[in-house]
Amino acid sequence: MPVETIKTLVIGGGQAGLVMSHRLKQRGLPHLVVERHRIAERWRSERWDGLKFQFPNWSVRLPEFPFPHSDPDGFSDTADIIRYIEAYASFVAPPIRCGVEVTRLSQREDKRFIAETTDGTIEARNVVVATGPYQRNIIPDLLADLPVFQVHASAYKNPEQLPPGAVLVAGAGASGAQIAEELLEAGRRVYLSVGRHRRLPRRYRGRDLIWWLAEMQFDQITPEERGPARLGPVISGAYGGRTIDFRDFAARGVILLGHLDTADGGVIEIAPGLDKAMHDGDIAYTTFLDTVDEYVKRRHLDLPEETGARATLPEPPSVTAPLMRLDLAAEGIASVIWATGYGVDFSWIDIPVTDARGDAVHRNGISAVPGLYFLGLQWLSKMNSSFLSGVGDDAVVLADHILGHR
Repeated sequence: MPVETIKTLVIGGGQAGLVMSHRLKQRGLPHLVVERHRIAERWRSERWDGLKFQFPNWSVRLPEFPFPHSDPDGFSDTADIIRYIEAYASFVAPPIRCGVEVTRLSQREDKRFIAETTDGTIEARNVVVATGPYQRNIIPDLLADLPVFQVHASAYKNPEQLPPGAVLVAGAGASGAQIAEELLEAGRRVYLSVGRHRRLPRRYRGRDLIWWLAEMQFDQITPEERGPARLGPVISGAYGGRTIDFRDFAARGVILLGHLDTADGGVIEIAPGLDKAMHDGDIAYTTFLDTVDEYVKRRHLDLPEETGARATLPEPPSVTAPLMRLDLAAEGIASVIWATGYGVDFSWIDIPVTDARGDAVHRNGISAVPGLYFLGLQWLSKMNSSFLSGVGDDAVVLADHILGHR
């Protein structure tokens, strides 16, 4: 099969790849997009049935293409987002080939990139890797040998998928918290492992969190300004969108646990520190409220005070007298959901462009290898780089750089 030669290859047909194609087309730059499955595949196959998007409808947007909705303050489900991305793909009309996976990306001595794919070999002057930040499920091997139903959050669909019995949800980020609440509402007994987290209000002083992030320009914070913290906010769009409070979870029946440390058979040793994790989450929460209050005062905004936002529920017994050992069989736990996050996988890139952890090395998506770019990663250039509303700005930077690299 002859080698196909193109100017720019975009790898990935999700929102980042589609936006990149849009920006390249605006500049008249020839290119090809390849997607190993379908457009927006992760939205289709790696989201649970009851997922509600964490961003209010008014904030959902892609370049030059508004999101249709009837409730600006509502939160859409997965099907709505898939339809929106499909409609955006029709609007962009990218030169895309679906069902084509890049298995290896290398570079010749003449600096041309060679992409080996399941449909032949492609030579390109420029390559944009737009495969997203959620490529590899992170699952601890803590219970690897235990014959209990285990599933990563990306493969969880609904409570009916799980065998009868109690459920252990490991990880209390945005996904873990929403799944735990869904299981609780379905009548399951839920154990939730809570580690370090960043609790923020869903709404405060009449405005959604996303509004505040944009208003105070927190969503424009750069990686250099970010500091050492790497915790995403624990927020939810479920049930109309409400603030996540693990004390409220406990009051409704969820058994809170600390970090899952070690396991012997079906008995898990729980690390100390649940009380500190809760306390640190509270500090993040109250610090944010203080920041907003100061901003409102400084800018003379006509937004009423919300003193009730600082009310705190009593510490539940699971925090004051935490479980230090969990016997899955004795507690009737028949399922474990690993809401333990994701990692990137650039193992197929045979070019020295990743660090010791396997993360892409770049500045604002531009790597040190001329012609090789990244798009759609978390904190690519700023906080909102991986937001639907933020990827377009990063794509402009890359498209302009590619324009100058012809």
